[in-house]
Amino acid sequence: MKKANNGLPISLWDTYSAFANCYGGVIILGVNEENDGSWKTTGLQNAQKLCKDFWNTINNPKKVSINLLSEENVQTYEIGANHDVIVVIYVPMAKREQKPVYINNDIFNGTFRRNYEGDYHCTRLQVKAMLRDQTERTMDMEVLDKVPMEDLNYDTIHGYRNSHRSLKEGHPFERLSDHEYLRSIGAAAVSDEDEQLHPTAAGMLMFGDEYNIVRHFPEFFLDYREELDPTTRWSDRLQSSSGEWSGNVCDFYFRVYNKIIKDVKVPFKMSGGERIDDTPVHKAIREALANCLIHADYHGLRGIVIKKESDKLIFANPGYVRTGKKQMRIGGESDPRNKALMKMFNLINIGERAGSGVPNIFNVWEDEGWEEPIIEERFDPDRTVLSLPFVKKVVKKSDDKKEAKKSSNKRITKKTQMQYDKILAFMEEGKEYSIWDFCELLNLKESRTKDILKGLRDYIDIVGSNRDRRYKRK
Repeated sequence: MKKANNGLPISLWDTYSAFANCYGGVIILGVNEENDGSWKTTGLQNAQKLCKDFWNTINNPKKVSINLLSEENVQTYEIGANHDVIVVIYVPMAKREQKPVYINNDIFNGTFRRNYEGDYHCTRLQVKAMLRDQTERTMDMEVLDKVPMEDLNYDTIHGYRNSHRSLKEGHPFERLSDHEYLRSIGAAAVSDEDEQLHPTAAGMLMFGDEYNIVRHFPEFFLDYREELDPTTRWSDRLQSSSGEWSGNVCDFYFRVYNKIIKDVKVPFKMSGGERIDDTPVHKAIREALANCLIHADYHGLRGIVIKKESDKLIFANPGYVRTGKKQMRIGGESDPRNKALMKMFNLINIGERAGSGVPNIFNVWEDEGWEEPIIEERFDPDRTVLSLPFVKKVVKKSDDKKEAKKSSNKRITKKTQMQYDKILAFMEEGKEYSIWDFCELLNLKESRTKDILKGLRDYIDIVGSNRDRRYKRK
């Protein structure tokens, strides 16, 4: 909300950059947000001139790096009995190739992001991460011209080749020499500098030794923690920097996966009189672990951290979600940060290329009756966190009328009322929404969001069953 009484506010362009670099948003000119959170129209004296100034400015590359808007993104409305004029600007989320969106011809000082309190300047690290993500050739495809092939760990390479051989017997790569094999899977490439074979960044991450990897990725760090007993800090820990093992991505994956599944309670399944040890839960855990490693920004801070607690698994990696958190949840769009690493995992039947991995994890958790997984995206530093709880859902058996009566007698706080208003303002007539739309809107977990939606039963219809539940305005 911006009053815009004296023309276009300077802060409008900070907000435009911030919305474009996150998930988009709406800027309303001619409305003031009061201290209690309510909105009051102030109106615009000359909306036509304001819109002309807006279009002139947004199309000026010295002011704004890119114009993401078309005419339908800017609308003028008359509000209330006084016919106050307001201008509504719908800012879309920029595509990965368009980020960072910045202002004042200054990429490092003019790039903003949005948090739930306002716009903030992006750090140089965040800007560099967006620049790295622009290209179609991902960071891990880079050829390390100065690194000899001997710097790779051939024990890890032979272990990987054995896995590949056992899973895909008779594969054409089976008869290749080690160097030819590494070139074929994207772990090595011929350099333009000396026309010799050298490891790629992916090959170094996957098959290098930690002390060699950190020369190219100074922030590289892999950390697994078991925190099963609240009285001890951790009951088991595996770190890439310990010097007791290679410390590379490939060995980390297999060591951690075996530790994770050791105590995971999975359902007992039989087929043809034999027990099935590889259940959908195992596959979902493999997918979550591979996703964490494939989508990590290995130049990002804090490294990869996998935590195993008594009632959940947590996968955290540096880097924001390239497709956006909502698209990640829906699936159908694959945009890995490290394409060469993804290919190597795919060759040993780990990871999905179709963007269906995360939705499959959610489906498995739903089938097992466990609480829904949680995707968090954190900024400064950029970080993606996936939590997989092993806790059964609590089915509330209560009479709808009693519950409605109880909620109607309950005092509504100012904060809850603001959340009600925000939801109703967000919902368009005739359009259906999922629970995730509201979770993202309010920045709340699913359980709390559902509680808030219950208070809006007089205004919102529920469509579909529990699993495919949608909401629309009455």
